[in-house]
Amino acid sequence: MTNHWIDLKNSDAIFIIGCNPAENHPISFKWIEEAMDKGAKLIVVDPRYTRSASKADIYAQIRPGTDIAFLGGMINYALQNNLIHEEYVREYTNAPFIISEKYDFKDGMFCSFDDQEKTYDLKSLAYELGPDGKPRRDNSMKDPRCVLQLMKKHFSRYDVDKVCSITGTKKEDYLKVAQAFCGTGRADKAGTLLYAMGITQSTHGTQNVRATAMLQTLLGNIGIAGGGVNALRGESNVQGSTDYGLLFHLLPGYLKSPEFDNVDLKSYIDKWTPQTKDGRSANWWGNTPKYITSLLKAWYGDNATQANDFCYSYLPKRMGSYAYNKIMDKMLAGGLEGLVCMGMNPAVGGPDSGNARSALSKLKWLVTVDLWETETSIFWKRPGVNPRDIQTEVFMLPAASSVEKEGSISNSGRWAQWRYKAVEPVGHSMSDLWIIDQFFKRVRNLYTKEKGAFPEPITKLAWNYGNGHEPDVHLVAKEINGYFTKDTTIVDKDKTLEFKKGDQVPMFKYLQADGSTTSGCWVYSGSYTKEGNQMARRDQSDPTGLGLFPKWSWCWPVNRRIIYNRASVNTAGEPFNPKRALIAWDGLEKKWKGDVPDGPWPPMKDDKEGKYPFIMLPEGHARLYALDLKDGPFPEHYEPMESPSRNQLSKTQNNPVVKLPKNVSSDTVKFPFIGTTYRMTEHWQTGGMTRSVPWLVELVPDMFVEISESLAKQKGFRKGDRVKVTTERGTIEAVVLITSRLKPFNVEGKMIEQVGMPWHFGYAGTAKGDSANMLTPSVGCANTSIPEFKAFLCNIEKGGSKA
Repeated sequence: MTNHWIDLKNSDAIFIIGCNPAENHPISFKWIEEAMDKGAKLIVVDPRYTRSASKADIYAQIRPGTDIAFLGGMINYALQNNLIHEEYVREYTNAPFIISEKYDFKDGMFCSFDDQEKTYDLKSLAYELGPDGKPRRDNSMKDPRCVLQLMKKHFSRYDVDKVCSITGTKKEDYLKVAQAFCGTGRADKAGTLLYAMGITQSTHGTQNVRATAMLQTLLGNIGIAGGGVNALRGESNVQGSTDYGLLFHLLPGYLKSPEFDNVDLKSYIDKWTPQTKDGRSANWWGNTPKYITSLLKAWYGDNATQANDFCYSYLPKRMGSYAYNKIMDKMLAGGLEGLVCMGMNPAVGGPDSGNARSALSKLKWLVTVDLWETETSIFWKRPGVNPRDIQTEVFMLPAASSVEKEGSISNSGRWAQWRYKAVEPVGHSMSDLWIIDQFFKRVRNLYTKEKGAFPEPITKLAWNYGNGHEPDVHLVAKEINGYFTKDTTIVDKDKTLEFKKGDQVPMFKYLQADGSTTSGCWVYSGSYTKEGNQMARRDQSDPTGLGLFPKWSWCWPVNRRIIYNRASVNTAGEPFNPKRALIAWDGLEKKWKGDVPDGPWPPMKDDKEGKYPFIMLPEGHARLYALDLKDGPFPEHYEPMESPSRNQLSKTQNNPVVKLPKNVSSDTVKFPFIGTTYRMTEHWQTGGMTRSVPWLVELVPDMFVEISESLAKQKGFRKGDRVKVTTERGTIEAVVLITSRLKPFNVEGKMIEQVGMPWHFGYAGTAKGDSANMLTPSVGCANTSIPEFKAFLCNIEKGGSKA
């Protein structure tokens, strides 16, 4: 989230697309309803009429996988009707920047595409630079090669009639959405946009998110109270795990993980530290040398010195993708010996889960860490399999639940909140911290005793978390914050600061590249200081009245509750909307008042010291035009990999940079319907925590699929019939639920039906049922590899073993 949960109350329009917070993030609705009580409009766009939709002022149905068409039409609507926040767009975005004369776009394809490699040459899509090395710009935004004009041309094809023909949305509903939300492009209005897996789980998922961000940026809704692009995380600590580098291509704090050609620390820094020729850009990622060095010092302690590159050589160097689907492919081919699976259940949760179950049988050993037996931990005795045929040795370690351990969680709004242990773990259950600690210590002992080809990455690690039964979680939190490794003097403007060896680092601006500081995750520097555990704070004061609560818990970065907040003021530092002033420049005291500003520099009107507000980008401006995405600078509608429809905007049917896997079908005779998956309130994730809870099982005891009344009539189904749903990957059985919540889509005059299904079921636990992900394709987003769970082709017929 660029903003946070409580800030929803400050919105004039709440746009929900690709998520269902009433069911999956129910506490959020407290703040949504508070905004509605003050006159805010709630807009819900979803393939199903959900519980969120039932509360909406405006509901619009959308065909799964057509989000870019829907959002592109809204971008076009805002541009054509002059509803954008022009001052914001001119001053704070790259709309005035001139693009290379090589840029071109024809029939769904950007220029410089290599058909064999399935890649674009991004150099051909770059800014045009002036003699000073800065991007050329036209502040009138009329140059035909400036970003705004190229964007207008690109999205001009997304007219309302075309968009509705693609998405299946009724024209009157679409216009209501566009008028209501694009009306927040005024300085005195604020619109917030909420999304989740319905946006990201697509072969163009990153571009879906880009489209939401572009719309919000054009309307001036980024950095303001009541605005933002706000991702609703699927678990309470997904934000935290992402911050700490759980994804294969990232280290903690969103530093890039080293690639094979980053042979030493210098080559790593040279590749991943952006440069700028513009002195008004903060270019905050220019601090990468400080953050990577402090991370290495946190990991390797006194063993990390300038002489040995701070132990950089100990880090693994990646080559290619280590995304989930690639790992499963390698596992199936016998390329992996073992897997440690903590709190994850690929036998249910991953795409093409039948393939995943087969892949697990190729392992020599498997360790699962969970609260209950999951489908993954008992895959070797699943229905239809003879355990004697499975050679994988499986170890299950019982884990402690969230109330049985102490530590922090970081919610969707980036608030890191400390939780205390309520009860002791049951039986032999242990905390994740204990389990990881034991893993490390036992592996280190083996390397120390038996040596090995390259033991130093393990044996040289610093592991200073106390000598108790399990590591002291407070010592872990302090290391994440960071500390000084020696007495250090830092000059900060007109102040000279003295720090002693062992002092906690006050905030990340004091991290150094010379080895004098540590930090396990630079964005959390400031979370545990000499003043104590900031995440444990519970002061309920709210000086601004906007719901910032600056002394409740701690928010990264530097307790800033709304990021890019210097975009909420004009170039003189005056709030665009004084009634919801997030920050304001005090000319007498020469400082910002309100939320923690995105940097201490004065407003942009100050030609000498003023800085652009989008501090994480080297050009300092929000990118309406992207420079580094694999599938091009602007979002473009492509059909899902399996679709019942042609691409009405171009001859390029699917995302051209995504390689088609083998078991994907375009046979609409065999598979005439759209399949889509979703979550529900009564069960959670793969069901490991809910399908063994009796009262939840009583509420939803069986796997079901949801269809429209018209499809039921077409197929002769009655409520409660057993049915089979089939895709190119496999077949599942379920109970059919016939409901008015689902309607067919009118696409080019053809009525297309959808089959909806929850993905929470499997063969473990009390409530058992076939897994929806037996049906989903193992194909992912061009940029992130997130699987396309939300749109695929299927068929549904009466029958099944229990029919």
